[in-house]
Amino acid sequence: MIWFHLLIALLFIVVGARLGGIGIGLAGGAGVLLLAATGLHTKAAEDVPWAVIGIIMSVICTVAALQVAGSIDHLVHLTEALLRKHPQQITYLAPFVTYMLSLLCGTGHTAYSVIPVIVDVSKERGIRPSRPLSIAVVASQVAVAASPISAAMVALVAALEPLNIGYLQCLAVVIPTTFLGCLVGAVVASRMGVELKDDPVYQERMAKGLVAKSVAGDAAYTPARSAVPSLWIFFAALIAVVSYATVTSKQLGIVDDPVMDSTSAIMTIMLSTAAIICLVARKPTASIADQGTFKAGMTAAICIMGLAWLGNVFVNNYVDEIRSALEGPLQSQPWLLAVFFYFAAPLMFSHAATTIAFMPLMVKLGLPGVALLASYPAVANYYLLPNYPTTVAAMQMDDTGSTRVGKFVLDHPFVIPGTVSIIVTVGLGFLIAPFVI
Repeated sequence: MIWFHLLIALLFIVVGARLGGIGIGLAGGAGVLLLAATGLHTKAAEDVPWAVIGIIMSVICTVAALQVAGSIDHLVHLTEALLRKHPQQITYLAPFVTYMLSLLCGTGHTAYSVIPVIVDVSKERGIRPSRPLSIAVVASQVAVAASPISAAMVALVAALEPLNIGYLQCLAVVIPTTFLGCLVGAVVASRMGVELKDDPVYQERMAKGLVAKSVAGDAAYTPARSAVPSLWIFFAALIAVVSYATVTSKQLGIVDDPVMDSTSAIMTIMLSTAAIICLVARKPTASIADQGTFKAGMTAAICIMGLAWLGNVFVNNYVDEIRSALEGPLQSQPWLLAVFFYFAAPLMFSHAATTIAFMPLMVKLGLPGVALLASYPAVANYYLLPNYPTTVAAMQMDDTGSTRVGKFVLDHPFVIPGTVSIIVTVGLGFLIAPFVI
């Protein structure tokens, strides 16, 4: 029956991918229903990652509050100013910006507001937009895996707790390796494709008048009154999250009996921060729900709920069979775990869902902590299939046609720089992790 139930799980994952958006989570729920109808057991309290969903909801509330306060617009303005000041370095600066935004906010949805700026500045200087766009989108996803407040990081820490690998150790390995991996990916992206003026697709679109002229930035921009203060409040909240995790860390042993765990701290601090930002901005908290980031984040929460539930039901019911199949190859070649995550992530459509479904299983297989921590960033491989929202947005917003899918599904500009970034990140992880854990 394992193959029959695996087929059901894969079928509903594919259906969800075809539906897109919140349909991914809805299809996951339907898959759980069919798995249960055909004999598998599930308990929502055990199989649904409520803590991870809580992290997503609370963090997204804070990010949406920043949007209400004008802070996100201010960050986009600063980004545009940086890119226009150094346009020739856009292939390196664009991923740096999207990486930092995702790292700080715990979500890759912040990249949507930066993508049009990248396209505009690239066209202005005759630079092929697919070069900075490809690695910028990749960096926005890779950084989520490293974010101190992302659901994926929380899921990783929870899974590795039995191995005595803590929050600070995970950050100490994942942040520098992902940053350097994206830097190498940017070098690769800067050399991809012909120059924009020599691209036949671009030439054809120019002849048809389908390429809009670049628009210079608004020099008269003035940030909202609450934009900068709200950013400082948010940064203080991030420091509070990391500080609490530090003093309550079992590895440091500063506080033996904390009043709440790190997951609870992230949720309560983020919710409180959202409320404070709204008070400072003098905006009603109801306006949070009207923001684009809130809608995207809540959609992500439903998607993770459905997909993670679907994956957990299958894995938890067949844990012995899966263990016997994977234990030998993974224990003899631990680096294969990164390959496993690399191909599982595009199907699970979520860093957190992939981590939740498989990382605890890998711990039970007895794999070394170094391999688990080093391989973890491969869960960020959402660019392999050109159907993830930020990937689609980049292709749609690039009216030059340089960011496009070719004759084959995997023939698009995100694959090579993304794969290089993951390979370098994982390789560095295997080098650095032994010194940290």
